[in-house]
Amino acid sequence: MSTITTHILDTALGKPAIGVAISLEQNSPQGWLPVAEGETDSDGRVTSLTPEPITPGHYRLTAEIGDYFAADGRDALYVSAQIDFVIGSAGSHYHLPFLISPWSWSTYRGS
Repeated sequence: MSTITTHILDTALGKPAIGVAISLEQNSPQGWLPVAEGETDSDGRVTSLTPEPITPGHYRLTAEIGDYFAADGRDALYVSAQIDFVIGSAGSHYHLPFLISPWSWSTYRGS
């Protein structure tokens, strides 16, 4: 079993992105199934997205960054940022941060 956390930093402002809706889905023979939802806290983190460990498989983590920028009155190119990833073996922690700005976003595997 594995766990997943995320962190969103607004690189345009140099601060955590607060209040961003996050969803986690798993791919199955029936299509994408919801696993968990959350919202970034005052430090831009979601630390309890998967309170129960999850099994290996194909997942996607989506951050609704368009709503975040709109709430701050900023135009943005992207409505959402999505990390499509595979957990190959049980027992690992996956910290998958987003670095966002109104015109770009990126990710990496954190610790």
